Amino acid sequence: MRTVRRAILATLVFAVLLIAALLGYAVLRGRPQDLPWTRLDLSQPIGMFTGRKLAGLTDDYAECRVLLRAAGVRYTQLPAVTGSDPQCGYADGVRFAAGGSRGIAYSPANLGTSCPVAAALSLWEWDVVQPAAQKHFGQQVVQVEHLGSYSCRRMYGRSAGDWSEHATADAVDIAAFRLADGTRISVVKDWGEGAEKAGFLREVRTGACKLFSTVLSPDYNEAHRDHLHLDEAKRGEMGWRACR
Repeated sequence: MRTVRRAILATLVFAVLLIAALLGYAVLRGRPQDLPWTRLDLSQPIGMFTGRKLAGLTDDYAECRVLLRAAGVRYTQLPAVTGSDPQCGYADGVRFAAGGSRGIAYSPANLGTSCPVAAALSLWEWDVVQPAAQKHFGQQVVQVEHLGSYSCRRMYGRSAGDWSEHATADAVDIAAFRLADGTRISVVKDWGEGAEKAGFLREVRTGACKLFSTVLSPDYNEAHRDHLHLDEAKRGEMGWRACR
């Protein structure tokens, strides 16, 4: 009995010390997103728990829309979609308005995704993509090319197995970026080529891992040789996250 009490006490002490360490770390850095209990704020720098908070928005569509508006993201709310299979469809879709994410355009235009993906994309553009473009090329990205979001299908288009996050619009595939001077940076052409372009692509891939539940690139497998798969799977709120 005494051993059990000591174990419980040690666990409580560890929990208190961990909380104190997290609080001190966040205070010293001045970054509330380093704390798990603070409200997500898209205007704040990316913190330790930003990605998990974004994944948590899957269950709070109203809060997600409030956060987008507060951050100045212009969007339209999409009607609910019912798929041909019960596993497909969504009720939390939004579509970026022209220049909705502070100036970056999407091609094809009018990209629609689940709200949590839109929120994560916005932070990714502001805090990862644009700084990386300035670092490697001294200019901004003006357009992001994508391969779509919603698609009622299983993973890899198989006839059986787990359903893709695309089936609920909780994923988007990014194919290329276009700079202000017209330069195009393509995942399929530039991932293994020139140092600056390849470095940029790897930097935006790794930065996405702080925001999305799953990030898959050409480093993962041949199926992703031409795009970056970014998704906000609900398991990312408390469970495992993937960055390849």
